[in-house]
Amino acid sequence: MTVDEFIPWAMAHPRGRWELIDGEPRRMSPERARHRKVKGAIFLALRLAVERAGVACVVEPDGATVRIDEHRSYEPDALVYEGPELPEDSIEVPNPLIVVEVLSPGSETLDTCAKFRGYFSLPTLAHYLIVDPDERTIVHQARAPDGRIVSTAVTEGLLALDPRALELAVSDMLPD
Repeated sequence: MTVDEFIPWAMAHPRGRWELIDGEPRRMSPERARHRKVKGAIFLALRLAVERAGVACVVEPDGATVRIDEHRSYEPDALVYEGPELPEDSIEVPNPLIVVEVLSPGSETLDTCAKFRGYFSLPTLAHYLIVDPDERTIVHQARAPDGRIVSTAVTEGLLALDPRALELAVSDMLPD
């Protein structure tokens, strides 16, 4: 299945959330309360960081589709893109700047391997955050100016997302 075929298919299946992985629809698992709480905290922290920095970026909670290629699309737990807000009936965010995935039981391999490669195949992506609420750790993967991907694990302090001068407190993203 292609992404163009998948989106109308997924829209016709209102029960559950789906991603397209290597041309196959994959139902996303139900979320635990802790997972939802962390996603909400991340969305709020990103939104406040964008407001403080005064940059022309939009923060989206989960639900937006990111097309990786013809046969893969993912639904991150939060994302940031530059520019004006998309039309209200938009399904896809075409140019993400920051993507966040919150680990859950069973998602670690997909989030750390396939999604890592997929998200960084997008030329606009500058930061990929993998949040582990159980270990209270955020793995920050950033595209360096020379194109290398630099990975840092943080458990406290401030997380700087340059070049947009966004600063987020790790404690705001990992609530107790």
